[in-house]
Amino acid sequence: MTMPYYASPEQLMRDRSEYARKGISRGRSVAVVTYADGVLFIAENPSSTLHKVGEIYDRIGFAAVGRYSEFESLRVAGVRLADVRGYSYNRRDVTGRVIANAYAQTLGEIFTQQTKPYEVELCVAEVGDTPENDQLYRLTFDGSVVDEPDFIVMGGQADAVSGNLREHYLPGMSLAEALQVGVQALSAVSPATTAGADGGPKLLTAEQIEVAVLDRRRPKRAFRRVVGAALHRLLDRGDVAAVEDVEEPHTAAHAPSTPAPGTPAGLGDPSAPDTGGTAGSGGQAPTT
Repeated sequence: MTMPYYASPEQLMRDRSEYARKGISRGRSVAVVTYADGVLFIAENPSSTLHKVGEIYDRIGFAAVGRYSEFESLRVAGVRLADVRGYSYNRRDVTGRVIANAYAQTLGEIFTQQTKPYEVELCVAEVGDTPENDQLYRLTFDGSVVDEPDFIVMGGQADAVSGNLREHYLPGMSLAEALQVGVQALSAVSPATTAGADGGPKLLTAEQIEVAVLDRRRPKRAFRRVVGAALHRLLDRGDVAAVEDVEEPHTAAHAPSTPAPGTPAGLGDPSAPDTGGTAGSGGQAPTT
């Protein structure tokens, strides 16, 4: 008689954790940094269509590393949850903590109940009326959630990037200063950069990064992307005025406030297709 295969629960959890960590470490790093006027997202991402940073709701942003198809499905589910909650109750009831808790519950269930865990790490950021009220939540593949001050680094060589940021980060930095510090930290460990004339690594260019902000000075929708000429000017000269004068083309981050009939008030099925968001990639999704 053949004995059935057996592995202890502890061994299964260790194997799943190792599998997820390896997948996340293959992705390029993302840094989320607070500055004087809000929250800055900087992602090493050469793609112009597969975004690692996005908007969840009026003053809530999202960043992720890992397998694109998995974190994009989570982003869409978070948008739907926020939209339904804001429509059913009040827009002020949609907070970063609510979204982070929903993500934590979903990731925890996937990690414990499914054979393959999600190879993702997430950040949910909410900009407050003052810097003291800014919130950064870090969520790992097993559903753990931690609120962190000042900045969060995920994916790739996260420890090395965090160490670099810790040395150069100062509370209350301007947007230009925060961007320079973040790009410098990502460039120090990026395989896409080579040594410069002074022996140090070259900085990542505007074409190699994805940048967005949650600007507390905006009256309603705080999220906007920093792209094109504005990003070039900000990287080259720290010209904040040039960035503030440039608005990205208006694109709806989420569906209208009226939910579709039968829409659940929770995250629901994170694998449900996005009918109105960013187009995904065919075949197997990349790790970004």
